[in-house]
Amino acid sequence: MGRGAQAHTLQLTDQQLANTNALNQQFLNQQQQTGNTLNSQYQSILANPGLSSADQAAITGQSQGSIASAFDSLQQAAQNRVAATNNSAGFADLTDELARQKGIAEGNQAAQNQLTFDNTAFNRQMSALQGLSGLYGVDSNLLGRTLGIPSQLLNTAANASRSTGFFPSLASSAGGTLGSLAGGLL
Repeated sequence: MGRGAQAHTLQLTDQQLANTNALNQQFLNQQQQTGNTLNSQYQSILANPGLSSADQAAITGQSQGSIASAFDSLQQAAQNRVAATNNSAGFADLTDELARQKGIAEGNQAAQNQLTFDNTAFNRQMSALQGLSGLYGVDSNLLGRTLGIPSQLLNTAANASRSTGFFPSLASSAGGTLGSLAGGLL
């Protein structure tokens, strides 16, 4: 190869390297922008993991309203029966029983709503932790300890998502056996 061809090849190589470096820098900038955006969103979820007060009020109002509607309908049916038969025997006892059952149903629904709100907050917080760990390559257990979340709670979600059964167990034991055999050979 002559000096002119060698210089031209070197120039083309340098130009290709510059183009590749510029493209890599562009990708790096886009990745950093995306990371910064996701980081701020995950941090926001961690700071406010639950449903808003307005959402909680709407859910509570809807669920309590449906209970009230059902029991009010039963109360109205009882009143209609008294009016149709002109016999009020047992009406007071029925009204009292409906009121007791309505109170129990409303209490149970309120407890269920609160449990749902707490579970939603916990699940969102765990998702945000996992998202942050994916951004930075940090163990979510470490992030959880930093935020004061017991590792048992984090492991519960991880253990629940693991596959169980014959074939995953077989694959796991086979992998362990092959690993120990390979270790014995080295």
